[in-house]
Order: sequence, then C-alpha cells, then structure tokens
Amino acid sequence: MGNPNKQVNNKPRVKIKFLNVLLILLGADLILLFAPSVGILNSVFYIGDVIGWSALIAGILLLVFGFRGLYQKR
Repeated sequence: MGNPNKQVNNKPRVKIKFLNVLLILLGADLILLFAPSVGILNSVFYIGDVIGWSALIAGILLLVFGFRGLYQKR
C-alpha cells in the first residue's frame, strides 16, 4: 500500500495576467499595421512617416510593458 503521508512534488502554478496579454496583442498589431514601409496599412494606403514611426514606438513600448509583468507565481 502507498504511504498516505507522502508529499507530492508540485510545481508552483503560474498566473498569466489577461491585461498584459491584451497589451502584447495591441503592441504587435500596431507594429504589423503601421511599421514604416513594411506595414500592412502602409503597403495599401499612404500613411505619413510621423504616424508610422510614432505607432511603431508605441507598439514597442506596449510590448515591453506587456511582457514585463506577464507571469506571476501563485
């Protein structure tokens, strides 16, 4: 028979924050849509360089903030 007092080696559970996942998705979408000269919207429409570069920088910042606090130990 098994020992009822045997401790099971459980790994700590990881909690993923939903808001950070949304920030990552939004940042990635901004980069894919508005990247200067390679973005999806820039290939179809003319979007100025100021809007393209500012959206690219905003997307990178959203990715950084999203990945920074994504995982939390429970």
